[in-house]
Amino acid sequence: MEEKENFPVLGITEFRDELHSDSNFQYHELHGKKQIERPHKHDFFVFLLFERGSGIHTIDFTDHQVAEHQLHLLFPDQVHHWVLGEQTRAYQIMVSRAVFETFANALRFSFVLYQHHPVMSLKPETFKWLFYEFKAIEYELSLAPTMWEIIRSRIEIIAQMVSREAENVVEDVKVYQAKPILFKYLSLIDVYFKEQKLVAFYAEKLNITPNYLNILCKKHFQSSATSVIQNRVILEAKRLLLTSRHSIKEIAYHLGFLDLAYFSKFFKLQSGKTPREFREQL
Repeated sequence: MEEKENFPVLGITEFRDELHSDSNFQYHELHGKKQIERPHKHDFFVFLLFERGSGIHTIDFTDHQVAEHQLHLLFPDQVHHWVLGEQTRAYQIMVSRAVFETFANALRFSFVLYQHHPVMSLKPETFKWLFYEFKAIEYELSLAPTMWEIIRSRIEIIAQMVSREAENVVEDVKVYQAKPILFKYLSLIDVYFKEQKLVAFYAEKLNITPNYLNILCKKHFQSSATSVIQNRVILEAKRLLLTSRHSIKEIAYHLGFLDLAYFSKFFKLQSGKTPREFREQL
């Protein structure tokens, strides 16, 4: 049975204006108090650079305190909303999913790492150079005809700068460099978590024993290998419950649960609330 996606997903074209008419790249600025009350998804990638600001940006149900000289990354299908303070001044570049995938290698590390660490505090010098690239893209978008290859090249530069910064500030990078098999484990979970929820499946693909995989996860993630899978399932369940019009039974089926009662019990055990309680909290 093929399930039809019916999520409130914002497309990049919804942000298009007369000045920036391309459907693959958009540049916008945020000034002052802003609020997105209900979580939603995008079908595009966002680089969000804060010059100054306050408030909370919630990405995949984790609250991040907004402050000056921060870079926020938002991937397609992630759920987010925010409440930004009056002094906010930020700049965002939106890149369509199709174009982003063509230069995603410029980020160097797996998407999983950035999704686990979507907010990075920047040194003043790093902020200055990223700000320069953001404003250069704004300028290129204002020209007619627009040189899209220049814009694409500048976004690749931004992605490379983000990778360099991640290597300096994200502690997990050292773990993955020392144990790249853990990177592969998380990437495999992202692909198969709906169908495969047993550690043995992933261990076989990684050519290691389930026990050794569990030892690695406990040592480096402070969590069991099973819990890592379950956390990904719960994240997707939360995304669907808050951004989907599907019934809880349909969501359970979409995530590989044939028994609604078992799904509800699993969800409450992991989150502390039933699926219905979680959905009705907003």
